[in-house]
Amino acid sequence: MTAAGAEGQPAPQVGQAWNGHVTHLDTTTGQEHGHDDCPKCGSTEVSHKPGTMSLVCGFCRFEWFGKRLEDTLGLGEGIHELSGRTVASGASQIESEQNLVTMKCQGCGAEVTVDTGHATQSRCHWCRSILSLNDKLPNGAVPDGILPFALSRADAVARIEKFVGDRKLLAHPEFKADFSAEHVKPVFLPYMVVDGNLHTRLHGVGEVQTRRYTVKHGDSHTTYYDANEYQVVRQFDLHADDLIVESSASKADFKTDISTNNIINAILPFDVKNMVAFDSNYMGDIQAEKRDLDIDDVARTTHERFLTMARERIRADLTGYDRGVRFTHEEMWVRGTRWATVYLPVWLYSYPQRSSDGSLTVHYVAVNGRNGTTMGSVPISKKRLLAASAGWAVATAAVAWPIALISLFS
Repeated sequence: MTAAGAEGQPAPQVGQAWNGHVTHLDTTTGQEHGHDDCPKCGSTEVSHKPGTMSLVCGFCRFEWFGKRLEDTLGLGEGIHELSGRTVASGASQIESEQNLVTMKCQGCGAEVTVDTGHATQSRCHWCRSILSLNDKLPNGAVPDGILPFALSRADAVARIEKFVGDRKLLAHPEFKADFSAEHVKPVFLPYMVVDGNLHTRLHGVGEVQTRRYTVKHGDSHTTYYDANEYQVVRQFDLHADDLIVESSASKADFKTDISTNNIINAILPFDVKNMVAFDSNYMGDIQAEKRDLDIDDVARTTHERFLTMARERIRADLTGYDRGVRFTHEEMWVRGTRWATVYLPVWLYSYPQRSSDGSLTVHYVAVNGRNGTTMGSVPISKKRLLAASAGWAVATAAVAWPIALISLFS
């Protein structure tokens, strides 16, 4: 199988280094790190209005909306014309691992240090002015866009409680005892948003059944079928719009023996078309995980997902092969891609489970902070599972015996 290739080149092996043309898309705000003022009165008491896409001034109550990147940068347009790589400022290669950034307060002149591994704004300890990081940093801490929370904490807690409650019958007793709404936390997680201009060719063998019959062998029966085989080839263009890819190494690692963070993928998608230009005022005190993967780190995964999209694209076209189609050869030419970074809102409950052998597995229940989609992992009690299995076996036998007796005497 030949998998997705590098941009503008015919399908080399996945993971091959890419040395093609790069177009840079400027998403910087032009604002220096420091004061982030109300555009009407100049106050720094700016916050996100819960449940909306608005920012509001705490002093004069002026309200304004962030700029949608789709509108200002045309991120939803021209996918069929993409060539090489188009890279937004926030998706540029990480050049520094330093977390600490010092900003000079324009109100009193004090210097304030922000740990960008956990926050993008801080309050001056002298004059109480809020200082923000709104322009891009070479350490991956500031994305191109952000999707604010639309789901309230109360709604998220209710969804998590229902999810856990529906599974408490088999849940581990320690998990049930530990569960508390106080442990539900909001967090912004970093992702890449990718558009792709692709060309795909899929080869396979399709079967159409012509006859089905049963042959008796003593007391047993075997069912056979006859089918005609056809060579199946499909070649087409594919324009991928807003594919979401993990840009944090810890969340991209799906080793289920360590954690269950793969459940976060189950709460996708997000309405990334509504993402606004990054403004740390949308975050307030909510922590964010910093991006630590570059485009080359996620290119293989991205191209494989493009190929999955291509398979789904032609599924409806293969319904005539009633025995299915077995793909034997797949090719994809990635003519061009466009990359941007975004913070996505997630309500998260985590539970670290220590096994008898000392190993640690972290279980998560996650809620999409935009639409409320909920998914999670609940640690199971083996004793409860065995007891439930025994109970089901007894119940099944109790139903089966009368049926067997009826058959015996009928």
